[in-house]
Amino acid sequence: MTAQSYQFIKADDPNFSYVGRISFADPQAPTFTYPGVQIHTVFDGTSARMVTKLNSGYFMVELDNQEPYKIHSSEEDSVVVIAEGLKDREHRLTLTYINEGMFLRPVFYGLMLDKGKGLVRRPELPQRKIEFIGNSITCGYGIEGDGTEKKFLYETENQYYTYAALTARELQAQCLVVARSGIGIYRNCNGRRRGDAKNMQALYPYTLFGTEGELWDFKRYTPDLVCVNLGTNDSTLPGYEVTLLTSAYKRFLKTLRQKYPKATIVLLTGPIVKRKRLTDIRQAQQEAIRDAKARGDHKIYTFEFTPDDGSLGYGTHRHPSLERNKVMAEELTAYLRKLMNWN
Repeated sequence: MTAQSYQFIKADDPNFSYVGRISFADPQAPTFTYPGVQIHTVFDGTSARMVTKLNSGYFMVELDNQEPYKIHSSEEDSVVVIAEGLKDREHRLTLTYINEGMFLRPVFYGLMLDKGKGLVRRPELPQRKIEFIGNSITCGYGIEGDGTEKKFLYETENQYYTYAALTARELQAQCLVVARSGIGIYRNCNGRRRGDAKNMQALYPYTLFGTEGELWDFKRYTPDLVCVNLGTNDSTLPGYEVTLLTSAYKRFLKTLRQKYPKATIVLLTGPIVKRKRLTDIRQAQQEAIRDAKARGDHKIYTFEFTPDDGSLGYGTHRHPSLERNKVMAEELTAYLRKLMNWN
């Protein structure tokens, strides 16, 4: 593609609409680290290419009414083909970042369109808003794996197919994700019994993954509903303390209520915790909810997924498979639709 054959549309064009924890410290180089970040627009012309930092990772493309498909920003080229040979008309586009990007630190610079073409408008987004806070299950860790992989691979992680993303789409809601594999509410996977410093409570105030840098402006996205899927990693070996887990839930609920005074909060459990771990998480959540009710907060609930028995296969490291995530989404969607009266 020559310089004369395309039109470069910078990332700060007002016809882009962004959803997610994104840093706009440089408006022409939006940077993000959490999965599920979305970029929406409507463009005209016959082709589109995405311009990113090298090796930004994988994105899902929703283009008009086509089946969604995956594209990859590799180490070899910062210009990624989205589509070619389209009809010369308007096209609705959504790009969803589907990896955990704390090491990749993806950057979106804009789109390359046909010469003389441009963005037509910012598309309208759903009015409903959900925030999902979670761990590897919410990230889609290994969701496209076949259960035999021995290590994490970016190509088998896909947040787009998680229970969280499926639920949001079914409920016609925007979806903001704050999730990291291995994270806990007080103690990370196989971490210190007394807790780890970089837990979700510590990470949550920041725009990008980490415990320093740019603070997130919570006014940029005010959810109607917050779903918290934590506790699985807190309860891993070599051991944990239920009292510390309970205290962590109490603190985090206070944080969420301070940020979102009117939101409904749902504490999720599962689907891979069982027996004593499940009992302890239930106990911690219920004590935290009782503590909140004593402060006059009556909009916090719990929801448990059906335990994963492996009948639908596993992803990498026995994480829920894509088929299991579909079942999880069906369960959660039905519950939330009734809870929120979202018909």
